[in-house]
Parts: sequence; structure tokens; C-alpha cells
Amino acid sequence: MRPQILLSITLLLSSTYLAAEDLVFDVDEQPLRAQVKRVIDALAYLGQPLSDKQQARIAELDNSAGTEFVTEIQNLLDEMVLANVHINPESRVKAAAGKARPILNENGWTVFLIKVHNEAGTTPTLGIDSPSNQPIFIRSQGTKEPDPERITTRDIDNRWLQLGTFDKQPLTPTLSGLALEYRILAIYSASAGQREATLTFDAGQGTQDLGFRSELPILFTSRHSTPVTLRVLDYDGAPTVGQFIIRDSQQRVYPSRFRRLEPDFYFHDQIYRYDKEIINLPPGKYEFVVSRGPEYLVKTYQIYIKDRKPVTLEFNLKRWIRMVDHGWVSGDHHIHAAGCAHYETPRQGVLPEAMMRHILGEDLNVGCVLTWGPCWYFQKGFFEGKNHALSQRNHLMRYDIEVSGFPSSHAGHLCLLRLREDDYPGTTRVEQWPTWDLPILKWGKQQGGVVGFSHSGWGLEVEDQDMPSFAMPKFDGIGANEYIVDVTHNVVDFISAVDTPLNWELSIWYHTLNCGFDTRISGETDFPCIYGDRVGLGRSYVKLPAKRKVSFDDWIHGIRDGRSYVGDGRSHLFDFTVNGIGVGERKKQGKPGYQQLEKGQQLSVSVNASALLDESENTELRNRPYSQKPYWHIERARKPGTDFVPVELIVNGKVVETKQILGNGDIHQLDFRYVPTKSSWIALRILGACHTNPVFVLIDDLPIRANRASAEWCIQAVEVCWNAKKGQISPDEIGDAKAAWDHARQTYEQILKETK
Repeated sequence: MRPQILLSITLLLSSTYLAAEDLVFDVDEQPLRAQVKRVIDALAYLGQPLSDKQQARIAELDNSAGTEFVTEIQNLLDEMVLANVHINPESRVKAAAGKARPILNENGWTVFLIKVHNEAGTTPTLGIDSPSNQPIFIRSQGTKEPDPERITTRDIDNRWLQLGTFDKQPLTPTLSGLALEYRILAIYSASAGQREATLTFDAGQGTQDLGFRSELPILFTSRHSTPVTLRVLDYDGAPTVGQFIIRDSQQRVYPSRFRRLEPDFYFHDQIYRYDKEIINLPPGKYEFVVSRGPEYLVKTYQIYIKDRKPVTLEFNLKRWIRMVDHGWVSGDHHIHAAGCAHYETPRQGVLPEAMMRHILGEDLNVGCVLTWGPCWYFQKGFFEGKNHALSQRNHLMRYDIEVSGFPSSHAGHLCLLRLREDDYPGTTRVEQWPTWDLPILKWGKQQGGVVGFSHSGWGLEVEDQDMPSFAMPKFDGIGANEYIVDVTHNVVDFISAVDTPLNWELSIWYHTLNCGFDTRISGETDFPCIYGDRVGLGRSYVKLPAKRKVSFDDWIHGIRDGRSYVGDGRSHLFDFTVNGIGVGERKKQGKPGYQQLEKGQQLSVSVNASALLDESENTELRNRPYSQKPYWHIERARKPGTDFVPVELIVNGKVVETKQILGNGDIHQLDFRYVPTKSSWIALRILGACHTNPVFVLIDDLPIRANRASAEWCIQAVEVCWNAKKGQISPDEIGDAKAAWDHARQTYEQILKETK
């Protein structure tokens, strides 16, 4: 490899400017520590973390105090400072060059620090601009970068850069008033070579100092970028979409996370690229981490980009399991294209093309994009009551609804799937929808929809780690709260799991199963609200009819009938059968998932189980309470000190037998034998990672009445829920709501009477 040519850098400075070496001492240590920590966190969030050496020095400074900290933290951070800004006691602003080398990357963002010495203690927004700052063009795919097809030679000569400041959390949009603080500036370069730009600074109208001292001319050197073509080939050699995390030798993320817009999301390290798409990288050493969802192995490559000559890199993806080959297809019924971490401007969320790219990049066979409160009126334009046109043969996308940000949200958010209509009858605005959930669930089911509760655990917090817990939650959140009532009206198809604490969401489900209700469980991510990591972090696997392509109706009806299991995708419990009948399947003309037995008859339970553990044990993650993320993860299930994972047979919420499998990705067939003494629900789980839906076994045709304590819990829960929700139900609906709650009370009281 050729030795790197050092680039000469020229700074045009006036002798009246502040010296770059100047240190600020008249600052209180405690708030400076807090501000520096927030800056460091913001840099990491932007994919521009401090180097290992810098982080080690920061750790050393944790034990320093007073002048030593104030001095040494400046010595460390000033190496990244492009400009020193001084605001004098009269709020006049002047600027001087910092110590950072003014090197940019062609077609990319470079992040710098701005050091602010604020003698005035003023708290406005720090304004930064340049005559070379060019307008932003939005490309067709949505990336917020200058469009080269619309930039003229004159533009490149005179307006060749973009400036952007990072003023979001953990930073503040304005100066703090502290005598010393650091701000983050990013610069996008549309060209290569040497270019001069003058940066101008102000702290409000009229604050610029005399004699152009608030202007800072800098001669930048913009490094040429190399076009890199990515060949992305699936396990069978077919072109596909891959997930890429690209970092340089200093662990900086490429493309920069600063001001990313669709199809890339600024809150991700990863990007998703189709086969033969091109990215631009400056010469250097890079680490490529490549995968495609939890069924694929994660591979790491060390890549050298030597010069400007176009490069083609080929990546052959490898799987550890392919559930489609076994007839099971994955889906995430709860992802969003707007709100939370997503962009609300300039497009009111992201377009379907971006969402489909992410669905493909995580190998989700079904992705349900749910429109909700934020950007409702824009995003609902993509609802068609059918698969979106971008859907592929085995990867489907459909737009439906989450009832969130609506008047009934206090009672629990709802997922309404497979709708034909997306406006509640008689409404033109979301504010006109019902103020409680039962009417909405009935409306969804009346039009052939499959409906259930979102992020079930919110509002059902308990302090213990019991599974199930008999502690009484407050029912004061937006999870499966009103579920305790609605399930008695037979209108709830599923309860969601994987994206909230394990025993918060499963306990209420277990209790209602013990009372004889048969609501199923479904996996979701609530991307990017609860989990912004990726779509499909929580997912359901549904058994589809043999030799058929992926069908949304087959998949969603599998959710409704319980022909499925849920998990993180790194563990699987598939082909679960009881006496040869698969979970969620019909025996003759019976109800899906039900079997009739005679008393004393033995159950033969079979399942194929598989899990893939990391090579290194993560005891810290495994020992976290259920209330800490990640809520579901295969590491939570690892038997300490081993590579084994327990598979538990559950009867009426209790573990009756456990077998272990090696977490190496192999498929293990497990067989259990059990003789129930009464009507029961039977399921399998890898606690903390994977859970099947139940098989319902009725003995002598009697309903399931498993546990008096569960029935008593449900009776009390109805009262707690009523007291938590009644104040937010509108006066013209409160009568119907009270009647629905009364029905639930009477139902559970009757169940208690029938339970021995």
C-alpha cells in the first residue's frame, strides 16, 4: 500500500483573533463536566465516538478535580475544535481557528466541535453560516444531500458545502449560559480538493463584532471519495438486500449518521443496500459488519479502500437457519413509518420505499406498517386495504392502523390489521373516535380484521420477577389494560409480546388463559418507538399451508388462530404438536387449537427446537431484571456457564418438565409426555426468548378453569382498571363502558365459582 500523502492545510487568521491555545478557566467544574458528558454522548449517538485513547483519558479525568479537570478536558477536546467562538460581556461575537485539521470528505459529512467562551452568560442559539452554504436538495430516495445532477459548476465553485449543527438531545437547542461549552458542527462537501469557505458566527441579531472578527476564513481540503459497488448475494447466490455497519479505524460510522434521511435512518449504525448499489468512502481502512436479520450469521470483514478508482466488493450472506424451508414465515405486526425516532419533516415520515428496504434488509416475510397519531393524515394515504404494490413474492408489506394518539389511547393502544376501511364510522378526524377500546375492536372485527393490544406490558408493571406474577399492577398505561375487560367480550384476537418486560406482558395473558379464554400471542417491535434498533426485533413465525407462497391472509389468520410462536428470531420452537395435531390447527371440524380428551389420557408433545447463542457468555445481560432492555433475548435463557438453553413444557402457566438443547444452531427434536388431570392449556417456551401459542386440551368437554388465584386476580384487575380509566371516558360513552365492565365482573365471578 502506498504511504498516505499528507495534505497541506492553510488557515487565514488575523492577529486580533483569539489564539487557538487559549484556555478558559473562569468556569464552574460541575456544570462543565455535565456539558462535556452530553457532548461526548451526542458524538457517540452520531456515530462519531471519541477514540479509545481519548475515552481512556476521559476515564482518568473522572478522578480529577478543579483546575486540573477544566484544563485537561480542554486539552483533550480542543483537538477536535474547528473554531473558537468568544462572546464578550457585551455579547459581541468573534471567532478564531481551532486546532482541528480542516479536512472534509467528498460526498460526506464531517463532524467538528465549536468551542464557545461565553463571558456574557447569554443563552441564544449559536448561529453558524457561510456564503458557501448551498441549498439542500432532496433526492428521489430521500437522502438529505446535495443532488449532483442539480449542482452547476458555479455552484461547486461558490456554494460547495452544507453546514449543520446538532442541537437535539442530549444537547440543548441554545447555549446554556455557561462560561465554557462545546457545540457540534457538521460540514458536507460536494466537491474534492482545496476549497475556501468563510464561517460566520452570531449569538443573535447585531452581535457580530466589528472588523469582520465574527468571520473565520478557512482553507479546507476535501478528500476524494471512492465509489464502492456492493454485491450482495444471498445464501443461494441470488441478489438480495444486506445490512451493513461500516466503521473506520477510529470507529466512526459511514455514511455519517448526521442528517441522514431515508432510506437510511439517523438513529441506526446500519444501512441497507440492494445488490449493486453504490456508496462513497474516502480512502482508508474499514470494518464491514454484514448480515440480514436474525436467521443469518453476522460476518465481519476488514476492507482497505486505497484510492479513487471505483471498487466492487462482494458479500456472500450465510444463514444458520431458514425457517421458510420448514414452512414457517416471519412477520412483525407493529412497525411505523412516522413518529418517535422517525422524521416528521420534510415528508411527514418516510415513504413506503424506505420501509420496504428495511423489511427486506431484515428478511421479514411480512411487515405491517401501522399509521398512528403523528403524521396520520399524510401516512394514511398509503392505506389501500391490501398488500402494498412494493411487496414481493415472499416479502409482503401492508399498511394498517395502530390506535395510538387517539381518544381511547389511555385504555390501551390497539393494532388493527387486515382492515378494509381505516376511518371509524362517522368520523373525519381522530379526535372523533371513541374514548375507550371495545367499540373499536368490534368495528375492526366486523370488517374482517384481526385485532389486538399493542406493547402489552405498559401499565402492568410489577416489581417481582415471577412468571406469572400475582401482584396487582396499576393499569395506568397504554398497554393491554382494557384487555382484562375486552377479552370477556370475545373481541381480542391477540396480545402483543417481545417489546415490553416479559412478566408484565405475559402475566395477564397467563391469568386469562387460566380462566378459559383463548387469546393468542403475537410478536412485535413497535419500531422505532420502543425499539429503534431494527424492524423485526420481535417477530411472529406462522405455519403456512404447504407449498404455497407467502400470503398475508394466511399469515394474519395464523396469528388469529395461534398457528405460531413468537421470539427474537435467534431461537425457535416450531412444529409443536400435541397428539400429532399442530398448534393452532383444527382437529376435524373443531375450533383451531382445541382437542378433546378423556380423563387419564396421556399427551404426546413434540417440538423442533433450535437456538444460537453468542460465543461469549454475557452474564450482565442475562442477570438484568425483566424491566431492563432487551426485554427478550436468547442470552436471558442461557444456562449459566454453559452453551445450553432450557426448553420448558408449560401447563396452565406452570413448568412441568424441562429439557435442554445446545445453543449452536442445530435443530433438536424434543418429546414430552404428560397426563393432565383437568382441562388445560399446553405451551412450550424458552423463557426470555421464545414462546409458542397454546394447545387447548378439554377433558370431558369441560372448560379450562385452571386456577382460582388467577380468577380472583382478574376480578380485582377489572376494578383497578375501571378506576384508572373511567375518568377519561366521555360522558356520552360512560354508560356503555360501565355495562361492559359489569359484564366482565360477572364473567370472572362465574368463572371463579366454576373453578375448584
